[in-house]
Amino acid sequence: MYRCNLESFSAIERALNRILPTVQKPGRYTGGEYNQVIKDWDSTPLHAALAFPDIYDLGMSNLGIAILLDILNRQPEMLAERVFSPWTDMEAAMREHRIPLYTLESKRPVASFDLLGISLPYETLYTNALNLLDLAGIPLRSEDRDRPHPVVIAGGHATFNPEPMAPFIDAFVIGEGEEAILDVARAVLAWKGGGQDRAALLRQLATIDGIYVPSLYHVTYHKDGTIQSVLPASGDVPSRILKRIVGTLPPPPERLLVPHVDITHNRVPIEIMRGCTRGCRFCHAGMINRPVRERPAEEILDAMERLLDQTGYEEVGLLSLSSSDFSRILDLIKGVNDRFHDRYVNISLPSLRIESFSVELMDLLKQQSTRGGFTLAPEAATERMRGIINKPVSTEQLLETAGDIFSRGWHTIKLYFMIGHPEETLEDVQAIADLCKQVLRIGREHIGKRARVHAGVSTFVPKPHTPFQWVPADTMEMIETKQTLLRRELRGKGLKLTWTSPEETLLEALLSRGDRRIAGVVQRAWEKGARFDAWREHFNAQRWEEACQEEDVDPVFYVHRTRGEDETFPWDHIDIAVRKKFLLEDYRMSRRGEVRPDCREHCYACGILPTFTQLRRENPGPVWTCPDIPVRK
Repeated sequence: MYRCNLESFSAIERALNRILPTVQKPGRYTGGEYNQVIKDWDSTPLHAALAFPDIYDLGMSNLGIAILLDILNRQPEMLAERVFSPWTDMEAAMREHRIPLYTLESKRPVASFDLLGISLPYETLYTNALNLLDLAGIPLRSEDRDRPHPVVIAGGHATFNPEPMAPFIDAFVIGEGEEAILDVARAVLAWKGGGQDRAALLRQLATIDGIYVPSLYHVTYHKDGTIQSVLPASGDVPSRILKRIVGTLPPPPERLLVPHVDITHNRVPIEIMRGCTRGCRFCHAGMINRPVRERPAEEILDAMERLLDQTGYEEVGLLSLSSSDFSRILDLIKGVNDRFHDRYVNISLPSLRIESFSVELMDLLKQQSTRGGFTLAPEAATERMRGIINKPVSTEQLLETAGDIFSRGWHTIKLYFMIGHPEETLEDVQAIADLCKQVLRIGREHIGKRARVHAGVSTFVPKPHTPFQWVPADTMEMIETKQTLLRRELRGKGLKLTWTSPEETLLEALLSRGDRRIAGVVQRAWEKGARFDAWREHFNAQRWEEACQEEDVDPVFYVHRTRGEDETFPWDHIDIAVRKKFLLEDYRMSRRGEVRPDCREHCYACGILPTFTQLRRENPGPVWTCPDIPVRK
């Protein structure tokens, strides 16, 4: 384990003065941004470090970290500070000069905090998370930590299958963290003031709704390697961990930091809606984020005004899984145009659905200050495939929408597709190229040679808690065949194609579908130098292949195997409130090419509403945009 020799924040600051001039973008590592919150360490009982295990440029664009930072710092007895992964040059300098991982606000070592919260929105951050722990001087495995070490928690979309990271994390927050983070912090604060050992704290954390403490569960396996059971070690631990949700979206953060360096999204981010009712069968986020809850339009407008004034940004991202599905989207954009017409504010709607994208919305967006492009996500290019994945949009509707966009002066349409869906043929892949060319022809009819079509083609990964969790991922050979076809067909003036590396896709599949035996692979790959696996220039497939061999793990077992309908998954003890029976029924429907219309139109009894009846009763009104089903009194 990496050991540092600088334990005080003053010593860290002196060392940073020497090394920061030697690294790229030193502004990533200095802190001191406008709107930064620094609280008095000695008079604040609980100290929390919030980590996003990627570089500052990405972490500062992450709304989840901003929300949790704001929530914790509003509590008088708590302080929260940020930490991000250092880029490779900074990591080398820190290791050479024995500088521990530190927080940006106070330059204190992360190991001196009571609580370390790690955000894991996607699986390829796993090795970075281990690297953070090592740079902080914290033992990688939970079993090796004792009372002085921070309590290590993790949350985010990737933790809905927590098992590949189970040995490294003390406790997982399953679901939404706005209330859960305070429950965890209060439990840690109470434990800090007593004399109990670390095991007592873990048992206490396991009693909090939505908290999974993996060390308190035992996994058994069948002879064929499949999961037999994941069971609690004692009767006072729940057998299933129900995800945590909030009944009403909390207000947006009071303050937003203004970064020192250019980051991925230089804008005010405001979540307008959480959850989705479309039911795309491949979509992990759409299943785990149910139910839909909307933020009142007036609250959004007020937050926009306050945060624009605070930050000086000129763009606002109105965020959700499907921004055009927001029930008051037209009223909201009208309100933006009325209130900010003289400020030249650009509105970004990063997730638009063809089926809810109207001419009226386009006309309202025309009044914004820029005229770049639109992004639409048909996901598949044939109506047969869209039936399989439950994306019931006709090709005619897509082409009509494209014409409406080009006719209003926009010059670029980005179309998101996915290859590797179940039952896909090469004819379905060819249809992607054909459809892109049709859209380009329509654009040229309206605006001539200025028309551009950008096809972003990712590769399907069967994710936990979705109707497609039973299906295998495509083989390397098949992915390469499909990508070769698209590269051949989608070239020429006005066309652009981007795609994902097959090796990176198959790693994501291994990590997202794995069990606890994958943890050894993650650690071994990190020991071999795996870092920044989401960055193409740093991803090294050979490290992972060697790690699998040394840990006696066959990737085919996890990635390319069709799962039995009665198989116990590594994540079955994680309860997303969407019943497995419903997901299996939907999987069977996909094999027949049958679709389920939007569940705002009809309730299909997925399990969400009865599970959260009490929460819905406590939060009446239009914020829960579920079908008009009465709440039982």
